[in-house]
Amino acid sequence: MRNNQTHVIYRVENAIGRLTLNRPERHNALVPELLEDLQRALDQCRQDLPDALVIDAAGKSFSTGGDVAGFYDTPRAKRLGYASTVVGTLNKVICQLLELPVPTVTAVHGMVTGGSLGLVLASDIVVAGPKATFAPWYTVVGFSPDGGWTALLPERIGRGRALDVQLTNRTITRDEALAWGLAQYGTASGDELSRALSIATTLSGHKQGSIVRTLRLNRPDPQQSAVALERERQEFLEQIATDEADLGMAAFLGRRS
Repeated sequence: MRNNQTHVIYRVENAIGRLTLNRPERHNALVPELLEDLQRALDQCRQDLPDALVIDAAGKSFSTGGDVAGFYDTPRAKRLGYASTVVGTLNKVICQLLELPVPTVTAVHGMVTGGSLGLVLASDIVVAGPKATFAPWYTVVGFSPDGGWTALLPERIGRGRALDVQLTNRTITRDEALAWGLAQYGTASGDELSRALSIATTLSGHKQGSIVRTLRLNRPDPQQSAVALERERQEFLEQIATDEADLGMAAFLGRRS
């Protein structure tokens, strides 16, 4: 049953759009309701066409990816359908961002894990706060990578680095994210949102037609990305149906399988 709380807050002020993930009690973990709210917000942004869009998140974390409890608590007979909805909707959100005719500036604080990295990878400019970290967790939980970890990350930081991070489940620190090109700006005092808004204001003062063409020429190809993301979804569905994934989720959540 859907909670009345809005999981995403979207508004436009002074020609700047702002989209806030708003499920702080669960670290903005990705569930169907939040992803559907994201789709609607991005659809509205496409209609509004603000000069720039800032993406941020409420609470202690930017987003901890797919809600493991959501997957585990769904009966195995229905888990494939649930997983297909979560990963499939996330893929659509990523493609929406890649095709949005508006530059996106994302302010990241705290943890980014699992599929929520896709929101970062699909952003045009990323501002990382001092405690921002990025980690996969797939080989620990027993999932297959989604959210662009294989479809988008290798192009950003190099295939060797991307593979190493995913296999070893190592955390990408804020400084590494800056050095590797996963983020473009870093802040020292936790003012990543104000920095993102400042960058968006700068973009607002530039020629918008030129910005749109610059985005189109520099972003990952949406069609190729959609194909690679669909491959991730198919692999995810095959893995989530295994006993290994069931045991991994139970161990991760501290439950008995």
